[in-house]
Amino acid sequence: MGRSINTGPREWDAETYDALAFPQYAWGLEVVERLELSGSETALDAGCGSGRVSAELLKKLPDGKLIAVDGSEAMIAKARERLGDGTTYLVSDLTELEVERPVDLIFSTATFHWIVDHDRLFAQIHAALEPGGRLVAQCGGEGNVAEHAKAIAGAAARPEFAPHFEGMEAMWNFAAPDATEAKLRNAGFSEARCWLEPKPVTPKQPLEFTETVTLGPHLDRLPGNLRRPFAEAVLELCAKPLTLDYVRLNIEARA
Repeated sequence: MGRSINTGPREWDAETYDALAFPQYAWGLEVVERLELSGSETALDAGCGSGRVSAELLKKLPDGKLIAVDGSEAMIAKARERLGDGTTYLVSDLTELEVERPVDLIFSTATFHWIVDHDRLFAQIHAALEPGGRLVAQCGGEGNVAEHAKAIAGAAARPEFAPHFEGMEAMWNFAAPDATEAKLRNAGFSEARCWLEPKPVTPKQPLEFTETVTLGPHLDRLPGNLRRPFAEAVLELCAKPLTLDYVRLNIEARA
């Protein structure tokens, strides 16, 4: 196969994602809970999605400000509906992130694994932080959904789907902790600590969950009449009941 890089932003079904992505929401809450904030910081949620986790972050900023950033206009629209006019919104590819003024905290959950170029990502994030500012994030890490990825590859090789996936590669970047720490330091961060955490999930609505949460850019390459059959083909190749072997990469760094 050739090389086709996924840089991150794509359109999402924001309403369905909001209704189904309970695991991602729960993991996001865990990351919010470990934040130690004064409450007056300016924070940026990098990959805010529908704003569910952003709303919890906002509760910890009674005297601060929140900038919600996502590559999907539909997600930003849903986040605006949830968070209101007190938040600043930005539709942007995170590898091209620019802010008017550096921020104190960049927070992110369930996003960075959709971006292949972590060197560029971390450089942009570092540039957007005040000196001494913090990055606190969580995303898919090394070993994440490994069995599910095999099923996706198997379905994509079927004759009815294969022509649509020619030249497609590098859908995710499920990075290891040590490699991520090295990239963060290369980007200019003075401190970096990363670790993995297994989080297996058995979704109650496996077909809808797979279509909305896990297949992402694969479905974008298919015509509408093949999207549901492809998702069904992926599930045929998965063990029953569907259990996704999620592994989260936790990231903490200081500029």
